Amino acid sequence: MKNIVLIGMPGAGKSTIGVLLAKSLLCSFTDTDLIIQNTCRKSLCGIIEEKGTDGFLQVENDIICGCELENCVIATGGSAVYGKEAMEKLKKNGVFVYLKLPLSEIEKRLADIKTRGVAMKNGSTVAQLFEERAPLYERYADITLDCTGLTPEQCVDSIVGAIHESPAVKAI
Repeated sequence: MKNIVLIGMPGAGKSTIGVLLAKSLLCSFTDTDLIIQNTCRKSLCGIIEEKGTDGFLQVENDIICGCELENCVIATGGSAVYGKEAMEKLKKNGVFVYLKLPLSEIEKRLADIKTRGVAMKNGSTVAQLFEERAPLYERYADITLDCTGLTPEQCVDSIVGAIHESPAVKAI
């Protein structure tokens, strides 16, 4: 089976939906943010504080490029789409599912953004981040799922249906 790679804004539900999707598909689940934290032995916030946003993005790209994942649902950090090499690596054996939500919902979910370890430039807003990243998610997505008003379980059901219909998923 190809990997299922979840992309989208911080707070879109990639980790929550990813665990449920992996159970549904009888495969493993991996969260690249946790791999980064375990590799660096620091929280995402700590890495960003130490290395700055650009330094963090390079660490994220390098660590994802070093991962060998098979038969897996992968929840990426929201900033993974900035890493061209990482995205190419994941695309080789993966189908990208963009978990799309409107800005208003993302802003509600990211009320306390400081503790999440979100890679964003000082002074940037969630709206600016959304504007910058949305085109990247759209570009990489094989499947786009509008998650507005859906429960995580409904999202999983929609993803399972979509991956079975998608020509991008030949091995499922």
